[in-house]
Amino acid sequence: MQFNRLVLAVTLGGLLSACAQTSTPAVTKDQVVEHYADIALAVYRDSLTAAQNLDQAIAALLANPGEQTLTNARSAWLAARVPYQQSEVFRFSNPVVDDWEGQLNAWPLDEGLIDYVTPGYQHELGNPGATANIIASTHLQVGGERLDVTDITPDLLASLNELAGSEANVASGYHAIEFLLWGQDLNGTNAGAGERPWTDYATGKDCTHGNCDRRRDYLQAASTLLIQDLQYMTAQWQAGQDNYRAELTALPAEEGLRRMLFGMGSLSLGELAGERMKVALVANSVEDEHDCFSDNTHHSHYYNEKGISNLMFGTYQRIDGSTLQGPSLLQLVAQQDDQAAANISEQFRTSEQEVYQLVQSAELNKVYFDQLIAADNPEGNQLVQNAINALVEQTRAIELAANTLGINNLNPDTADHEF
Repeated sequence: MQFNRLVLAVTLGGLLSACAQTSTPAVTKDQVVEHYADIALAVYRDSLTAAQNLDQAIAALLANPGEQTLTNARSAWLAARVPYQQSEVFRFSNPVVDDWEGQLNAWPLDEGLIDYVTPGYQHELGNPGATANIIASTHLQVGGERLDVTDITPDLLASLNELAGSEANVASGYHAIEFLLWGQDLNGTNAGAGERPWTDYATGKDCTHGNCDRRRDYLQAASTLLIQDLQYMTAQWQAGQDNYRAELTALPAEEGLRRMLFGMGSLSLGELAGERMKVALVANSVEDEHDCFSDNTHHSHYYNEKGISNLMFGTYQRIDGSTLQGPSLLQLVAQQDDQAAANISEQFRTSEQEVYQLVQSAELNKVYFDQLIAADNPEGNQLVQNAINALVEQTRAIELAANTLGINNLNPDTADHEF
């Protein structure tokens, strides 16, 4: 399968990323910031390309609904997550990304806003949109407001995000598309992902669960909006334009480095170790699993980690197999303190390997993240805890890099978690 080959290629590159060259000619802070922007551009370009491939697979599914076309669309979604998850390291310190990201990757979501769900499914208490079922409705009543949802368009979906002020009302983005391709995962902490039938996209008498025409419209609109959003963000990182990249590179280089390091530390600690792993582990909650419909969470976490590693080592393996490499943070650190650079490199290698254990559990043992966090799986719990611990240590390595470069009081975001 194409996705598996892509994962293998990127994974092998990832596990070797710590073999950075620190004996190359001296680099400057300005060069490192410029290369940071180059990596961002490459990651978003790849995310856009993968989303366009997904859109083509969705078009094929809608043109000829069947088991194979649904499988192909799911594979394209999985492949699209590889570059996008590596982009999240740019989120926490670049306002243009953080303000935009929710429309693409917000989670967890109350899927009853979008389509049919099982009776009594878990959702955010007090959320008036939790069972709205846009696909089965032409109008939504939210408080005293009556919303016309007759025509399902990208603009409509964008307007329905955080409906009635609830962050659980997610109408667009990767996870809305994921739900539309897989459906609910009703297996809890047992094996298995969502099992939406291809007949949910059939026409005429073959249609299951009703409203197949609107479900088709919704899936296409969500895919179109995803592409539009990624086109916007790719443009923000183009060189020689009046955009966010120009704003960033016009700042003092120390501020650019601070943004890099703060974003890396915040994703490593508060978001990945905290929101995406610790919350789910402590509560044994599949509702807090990141890619919960597809059981792709192990890859989602690994490529978040890979995105952090990319910036430390100044390298990014593109989806076409080529590698972008340039002036790195680690080189800057090595120019100040060889031992600090060696310690940082070793910790990053260890952390990447620990997070990769989640991938190996899924790929080799067929024990996925939602099974690892089960209350009756102490060995699985420990595997997740090991990854959390490694991410905490990685954050300390990021802080060491910052201190070595004279960037004090980095204070990466903990998302109010204690470690």
